Amino acid sequence: MRVDDIPQVVAIETRAYEFPWTQQNFVDSLNAGYLGVVAVAPQPRDPTSGPAADVLQAYAILMPAIDDLHILNLCVAPASQGRGLGQRLLAEIRRITLTLHIPTLLLEVRPSNTHAIRLYERSGFTEIGRRKNYYPARNRVREDAIVMRARLKRSDVDASR
Repeated sequence: MRVDDIPQVVAIETRAYEFPWTQQNFVDSLNAGYLGVVAVAPQPRDPTSGPAADVLQAYAILMPAIDDLHILNLCVAPASQGRGLGQRLLAEIRRITLTLHIPTLLLEVRPSNTHAIRLYERSGFTEIGRRKNYYPARNRVREDAIVMRARLKRSDVDASR
């Protein structure tokens, strides 16, 4: 992810979430050295208009630490959901994690986000705890976060070296 991508990222974020990250949240994340990953697809083009432009369809913000790579934000554009893009993005995140020789992925997800929970479970994540009142919700209430972790196999980490 580059700073130039942030307007497209924010457009997706505001379509996907009731309580989206702001543009400044993304800028601050990149400035702090967090990793930004984007998934793009070519836009169908009109033959008279020149080459096709890439359209951003998914993204993630990753915070590397010593023992885990924390997925702070992962989103697939609503119009692109259900096509395997989330799984491909998670596979890329796993590859990045192995490249950094980090053994664990960590994330939080709303209990109400059942589609994401199923995606994470299919990708090897398991629930390890809850953070009470973590997310803002409607009517000034808060929603818990399910904390999920995926441990990478030691052989996977060693094979990436």
